Amino acid sequence: MNTHVAVEKTPHIPLWNDPTVPVTARVDALIAAMTLQEKTAQLYGVWVGASDQGGEVAPHQHDMQEAAVDLDALLPTGLGQLTRPFGTVPVDPALGALSLARTQTRIAATNRFGIPALAHDECLAGFAAWGATAYPVPLSWGATFDPDTVRRMAAAIGRDMRAVGVHQGLAPVLDVVRDARWGRVEETIGEDPYLVGTIGTAYVQGLESAGIVATLKHFAGYSASRAGRNLAPSSVGPRERADVLLPPFEMAIREGGARSVMNAYTDTDGMPSAADGDLLTGLLRDTWGFDGTVVADYFAIAFLKTLHGIAGDWGGAAGAALRAGIDVELPNVKAYGTPLTEAVTDGLLPEALVDRALRRVLTQKAMLGLLDPDWNPLPAALDGADPEDPAALRGRIDLDGPDNRALARTVAEEAVVLLSNDGTLPLDRPRRIALLGPNADEPAAVLGCYSFPQHIGVRHPGTPLGIELPTLRDTLAAEFPDAEITVVRGTGVDDGDRSGFREAARAALEADVAVVVLGDRAGLFGQGTSGEGCDVETLALPGAQQHLLDTLLDLETPVVTVLLAGRPYALGRAVEESAAIVQSFFPGEEGTHAIAGVLSGRINPSGRLPVSVPRGPGAQPATYLGARLAHASKVSSIDPTPAFAFGHGLSYTRFDWTDLGVDVQEAATDGEFTLTFTVRNTGGRSGTEVVQLYLHDPVASVVQPVQRLIGYARADLEPGEARLLRATVPADLASFTGRDGRRVVEPGELEVRLAASSADPRLSARVTLTGAERHLDHTRRLHAAIKQEPAART
Repeated sequence: MNTHVAVEKTPHIPLWNDPTVPVTARVDALIAAMTLQEKTAQLYGVWVGASDQGGEVAPHQHDMQEAAVDLDALLPTGLGQLTRPFGTVPVDPALGALSLARTQTRIAATNRFGIPALAHDECLAGFAAWGATAYPVPLSWGATFDPDTVRRMAAAIGRDMRAVGVHQGLAPVLDVVRDARWGRVEETIGEDPYLVGTIGTAYVQGLESAGIVATLKHFAGYSASRAGRNLAPSSVGPRERADVLLPPFEMAIREGGARSVMNAYTDTDGMPSAADGDLLTGLLRDTWGFDGTVVADYFAIAFLKTLHGIAGDWGGAAGAALRAGIDVELPNVKAYGTPLTEAVTDGLLPEALVDRALRRVLTQKAMLGLLDPDWNPLPAALDGADPEDPAALRGRIDLDGPDNRALARTVAEEAVVLLSNDGTLPLDRPRRIALLGPNADEPAAVLGCYSFPQHIGVRHPGTPLGIELPTLRDTLAAEFPDAEITVVRGTGVDDGDRSGFREAARAALEADVAVVVLGDRAGLFGQGTSGEGCDVETLALPGAQQHLLDTLLDLETPVVTVLLAGRPYALGRAVEESAAIVQSFFPGEEGTHAIAGVLSGRINPSGRLPVSVPRGPGAQPATYLGARLAHASKVSSIDPTPAFAFGHGLSYTRFDWTDLGVDVQEAATDGEFTLTFTVRNTGGRSGTEVVQLYLHDPVASVVQPVQRLIGYARADLEPGEARLLRATVPADLASFTGRDGRRVVEPGELEVRLAASSADPRLSARVTLTGAERHLDHTRRLHAAIKQEPAART
């Protein structure tokens, strides 16, 4: 039988450039016309920095790169990607867009097929470009419990990136926190896979809606490294991997439509992710059906030789990664250049593997319009501009406009978590405020390590920040215009200096309230207390901050503790003795407005903890998602019980939960059941209750967590208003990885806890699953449908 499909070609246009031809046929024709060197050229990137004068980009000399890349030598065979043109040096956005466009013109003109590069950049907490909005870090996204707002934020970030010519964003991070000592906790969404999955999927949907290729990272197990050390081996077993670490990726691919995945640096049981074909091809593609590109985390392919020791040379590293399923080497050409072509030429690696990766890369470029005959290197933001007059372009593009800032403020406001309050908050027109601590008057205290000012700007001290970063001193002065505010630093974030304690104590004694602002300084590889490579031995506050806090707690003045941090910290006596504790995870450029609003009461806090706050600094690793043996017991002197549990957060109003109803007492293992209950605002002001559903499985064939989150919803209620919530729970949500490695739903009793946090159940219902044991796959139902209906007011 002849299966060949005739394709009509538009006259005078090469088949691969003809948008009327199916993408598959275009890509096949292009691959057939390419030499081996032209093929491999599409499988690597070059790290560059855009020109602030609008000229072509310049190759970036990174510490990990042995020699500068020679673009003149590379470009005749083509180029797959441009690495971080905006996120490498400070550059005016309009001139950066012009620089990128001119480079793309050169790339397309230099290779035989006119193929431009795909440009990628970081967007972990906003587009990592000079002058772009610095949004809250992902840990704050998790604190919102609000996928809709995160989706809108991601769409705004994506629109800014596309407007200047970027195609791919290296976000979101879907690693589930397993040890809060890990420096990259600030980049994660939280310690629960369902929260990470739903918030991360929303971010993917927003980014993809703007035309940006979302990149899921780090696949898989990076956050489960031993002792919370960056790049350390991961010791997770197959069930923890399947039931905790992988579900967010599965959800983001299935429901988010992510078009790229980035491997993790780590190895799991001796297998580096970059060489794990069972993971990158077997699970990701063959089982889950992912058809996008897999890109290497920076230098990860070279690490197969230098760090993991599973390859003896660069060709061996290239072969291991390509066989496993990594399509693109980033950030620079190393293994996928000459070593890869030589491995194929010498017969050590089949060219079919190159073609497999190339087909995915070219398909993505075709879908982005990069192979179309009308492709234009000038992005939308430069429409109507004169590229020959770069000086006139400066300032033309605003990546931090009012809409962005308003959205950044909304996310920041929803993410502030009120941990404790003895009634001191909201502050009632204080006359004198002592504003103390290392982060009280520090602009960068709101930024994570992947924000442009902290990631790149610190290397260019003479360059303006490009965005406004009001300190808490600034916003408190605006919030309390009649108050006298005395600012004393007291100590540094991590310098251990105690010389300012006496001055801080004096200011506190003379004030009506002392607001002490503690936490982190974001940085890279030991240059900060939080961020990539900034791992810690314990969860004690850095430096002398706990000593400063204890000094202030010894006084009679009420102490309000405010945390601007990238991870949760043990707070010692403050848990019981502080008048109030306000937690904010690097809330971005609008973050201090949000915190000031919570302190004044202008904002009623609605954030909830995406990670547990430990009671002691050494009880790690510990998350709420533990089995019975992971919790406190009489046979261990270590108590991992948190000071504030996952999902916890207070409000300035009160909520009552009543009238629980269950539609059935028994449901089939392939069925569902529905719970109804009422939540009422019984306080005196409007507020938001975050309703959380946890599943407890008392008896299972393998050990299960005591409870795990299976659903949540934000209920916005006016005083006296009540809402009827209807939660339909499919039996699929009771599934787990069984003894034989397959996902199973077992018959038996379940308990669903309707809770204000993982430690604060308000209502509970028991339902028995009946029928045969049932096996599920990746098509299973992933959510409990929670609907809200008006209920009677009082």
